[in-house]
Amino acid sequence: MSGGDAPGYEILSLDDLDRLRSTDGTLLLRPLRRRLGFRPFGLNAWEAEHAGDQLIEPHREESGTEELYVIVRGAARFTLGEDTFDAPTGTLVHALPGTFRSATAAEPGTIALACGAEAGKPFTPSGWEDFYVAFALLRDGESDRARETMQEALAREPDAWQGQYNAACFEALAGETDAAFDHLRRAIAVNRDVVAYAADDGDLASLRDDPRYTEVVR
Repeated sequence: MSGGDAPGYEILSLDDLDRLRSTDGTLLLRPLRRRLGFRPFGLNAWEAEHAGDQLIEPHREESGTEELYVIVRGAARFTLGEDTFDAPTGTLVHALPGTFRSATAAEPGTIALACGAEAGKPFTPSGWEDFYVAFALLRDGESDRARETMQEALAREPDAWQGQYNAACFEALAGETDAAFDHLRRAIAVNRDVVAYAADDGDLASLRDDPRYTEVVR
């Protein structure tokens, strides 16, 4: 719900947000920042349908991003560094850059609100968010919306190898082989490590039987 003819606010429920599965099916994102067009810092919700499901993937924020997690529904089991603890509804978990963090749901339907940014720097949305949404939309058959979302990420960081590599995976899954090879070439030109990543990536399986693949990765 927005306010009046010239909206100055918006009210919505977490249940109004899309529910998007990760490519491997282990994570469930409710993309709040994109839904609101929120620009000050990263802001999303993660949900776990069943007790024991992954809520926050195991990772470290090496880029300098500082994060705050708020359990807004259900309960979770968090690990930060070497410590593990229970986090019922209302718990706030502050993770500094570089700190290992992971969480699983202790109750069905648990939702964690996650927000973060790098201190002292203007916030720029990370490409992972756009590509997460793009891959989910592609799997749901919404290829036009998916490609539009992917292009947003590429336009924001056209020279980032990660975006070009993800775009190669996207186009390979979409059956657009020429476009996939084009993005893969650009990714490798920026970072030769992409050759090793591509060798085992199932998203690129359709490219490896094409004679162009050997030429691109050599």
